[in-house]
Amino acid sequence: MLSEERRRAIVEMLQEDGRVLVKELARRFHTSLITIRKDLEFLHQDGQLERTHGGALPLKTGALRDSSIQEKESQHRQEKSRIAAAAAQMIGDGQVIILDSGTTTTAIARACRTKQNLTIVTNGTNIAAELADSPVEVILTGGTLRRNSYSLVGPLAEESLKKLSADLLFLAVDGFDVRYGLTTPNLLEARVNRAMAEAARRTVVVCDSSKFGRRSMSLILPTNAVHETITDKGISKHDLAALRKADVEVTLV
Repeated sequence: MLSEERRRAIVEMLQEDGRVLVKELARRFHTSLITIRKDLEFLHQDGQLERTHGGALPLKTGALRDSSIQEKESQHRQEKSRIAAAAAQMIGDGQVIILDSGTTTTAIARACRTKQNLTIVTNGTNIAAELADSPVEVILTGGTLRRNSYSLVGPLAEESLKKLSADLLFLAVDGFDVRYGLTTPNLLEARVNRAMAEAARRTVVVCDSSKFGRRSMSLILPTNAVHETITDKGISKHDLAALRKADVEVTLV
């Protein structure tokens, strides 16, 4: 069997069974484990499946849908809480921090409520409300309100960020395909996120492991523009290795 035929058959098996295992594929096609691993890596790089330890899964779907912030709040709460605690520990006295409008960054805002000497720049009106009665100084970017995410977007938001400089950006994303980059369903949100990254000295992606292997419509940044990622221990060994190979520091919580 030619390699192209075998790989096509692997994709068909994956669609039918919902997962494939390296050992089973090697037996099925009477070939070595190394050959099957190379096939799966090729198919992963080609965007046809998600590589996992010992096999592969179908590409995750759902990242293209622009879910409301209320829907996102109910998902992966424990992971977001641990990620937020780790992010808050990174913040030093007197720093200027940028938070985008995600639910994980909202958890970071909650973890920072008692900090005395901190400035947070955000396009999230929900984050500003979260910090309204705290000692944290809050700067809103301005812009047009996206009601689905409570975020401010558009030229006003982008221009205000061009006039600011920050120590850290904590960026929550809808999808993180390590070979492609960070993505979000909304083009205007992606533009504001890029402006945030340009204003910050260091970009830290904060996302639970379910976001890996997903790709949405709008590219925010390529993976090599990320300095660090904070995620939970559910991340696949393949994605973890790919992040480290790309010189992205990884904190697991």
